[in-house]
Amino acid sequence: MTAHPQISELEGPRYIVVEGPIGVGKTSLAKRLAESCESELILERAEENPFLERFYHNNRAAALPTQLYFLLQRARQVEEIRQRDMFSPVRISDFLLQKDRMFAELNLDPSELGIYEQVAEMLELDPPKPDLVIYLQAPVQVLQRRIASRGLAYEQFIAPEYLERLGEAYAKFFYDFDEAPLLIVNAASIDPIRREEDYRQLLATIVRVKRGRHFYNPAAATSG
Repeated sequence: MTAHPQISELEGPRYIVVEGPIGVGKTSLAKRLAESCESELILERAEENPFLERFYHNNRAAALPTQLYFLLQRARQVEEIRQRDMFSPVRISDFLLQKDRMFAELNLDPSELGIYEQVAEMLELDPPKPDLVIYLQAPVQVLQRRIASRGLAYEQFIAPEYLERLGEAYAKFFYDFDEAPLLIVNAASIDPIRREEDYRQLLATIVRVKRGRHFYNPAAATSG
């Protein structure tokens, strides 16, 4: 078996977040990173939201309860992460706590957003900042294929128009993001879960990132 670089053995990130739109593969990558680096795994657990299926059926009808549930879930997760801080040398997560506001602005109308902001202000989340964020990108067509292939019934109602808007929101969010080192990955043509070489090359890139903004585009390297 090929030995992988160990994040825990390097002078590198200790709290790593994998992010990106639904279907891009962030949870699968986070799980593999945690396994190969023998680190703690913190999952978003979006499937626990009882309003999510209704939201995918009708975005407008269920936007506010969906978003408020996630906000309260984030408050619990912030506390969990803080309590675990002293026990794990490296933590891998499949969500960025700071992105919650992005989803609120994307999905809520102005009056709903006002309610969201009032609740958020009372919660005073102050989420911990990651040492590295890995942002996975892929076109809508790729996201649709991956969503269909994993076969979760409630996800089959996700409209391509919503995926388009979500991709644009993520791009805008990370365009201005400067709270942590950022690795932007073109994930459209790689499969780091099933193809060992894809994973090895991506992991080697991850452990080299110490600061600033970096781009990993294996498709461009192959075509060039």
